[in-house]
Amino acid sequence: MTPPPSHDYAGDIGVQEAWALLSAEPAAQLVDVRTMAEWNFVGLPDVSALGRRVHCIEWQSFPTMAPNPAFAAEAETAVTAAGAGKDTPVLFLCRSGARSRAAAVALTGLGFAKAFNVAGGFEGDPDGERHRGNINGWKAAGLPWRQG
Repeated sequence: MTPPPSHDYAGDIGVQEAWALLSAEPAAQLVDVRTMAEWNFVGLPDVSALGRRVHCIEWQSFPTMAPNPAFAAEAETAVTAAGAGKDTPVLFLCRSGARSRAAAVALTGLGFAKAFNVAGGFEGDPDGERHRGNINGWKAAGLPWRQG
């Protein structure tokens, strides 16, 4: 169930809802805002079965975690080049949902009306042993992914 939209962005959606939206909307785009290290060592969502690719654009850069000042412009360029318009769903994903929420707010600021945060992210929340990928998130849901 989708929470009510925020005035700052379209709202949060779960990973299963994200996959369903990407499957149903041919122009919908997925932007992974994690770091290059995370993409390479933890893995990436795989939307190739839907005829698309994930746009990898860092919100912050490892190892300093300095914000990417060009993020909004890079994201806008990537999703519009892939066929998205201002009313196309654009889904943002990070490790657990915090950076991706900020990214959704940033793209909403550029006029994208359907910028969503994928709650739970790629790895989800830590379990009792402080391991991610077991409780919630893209990987735990069994959605397609590949190693960097």
